Amino acid sequence: MFYRPEDGHGLPHNPFNAIVTPRPIGWISSRSADGVNNLAPYSFFNAVAYTPPQVMFASTSAKPDQDGTKDSVANIEATGVFCVNVVSYALRDAMNASSGALPKDEDEFAHAGLTAVECETIACARVAEAPAALECRLTQIVTLPGEANKVVFGEVTGVHLRDEHLKDGAFDVTTFQPLARLGYRDYSVVRDLFPLTRPDD
Repeated sequence: MFYRPEDGHGLPHNPFNAIVTPRPIGWISSRSADGVNNLAPYSFFNAVAYTPPQVMFASTSAKPDQDGTKDSVANIEATGVFCVNVVSYALRDAMNASSGALPKDEDEFAHAGLTAVECETIACARVAEAPAALECRLTQIVTLPGEANKVVFGEVTGVHLRDEHLKDGAFDVTTFQPLARLGYRDYSVVRDLFPLTRPDD
């Protein structure tokens, strides 16, 4: 099969996000200029640099109560900070609950039954139950072609790791089993690891 996106794919569901998988989930917490906490998952997310450490996430739709974007982007534009929370398998239902299009003045932490704790380096809340969290300062927002496509880049200014996931000096993802987004409404979980030695190691 071959198709040009502008012509359509002719399938019952768009295969694009089933092709680019698995994708890590950036559970983005932010705070509005009015002080309302917000929490939403984004699967167009990744780390993009080591020194200094930097991450990105993309928002690809808009809410009626925001001006052409979502709460996360609007909050980050207003405050210049956000936090990336890691989603464990145990937090899958809370993550899903936070994905709903709630009014901008409603707190997803409370809606999903999560504990909001203050970050150390930025004025933002993070998910206390998350196995890890990255506090970030906005570096730039890039507008992409399309109606509401924006990519948010941030520099990591603080890193939280829950002690129970540190094993022999390494952050052991098998102890919390991170969630990954697949296509459609499908997810996966990381339970098995295997090493590969690079040719230049």
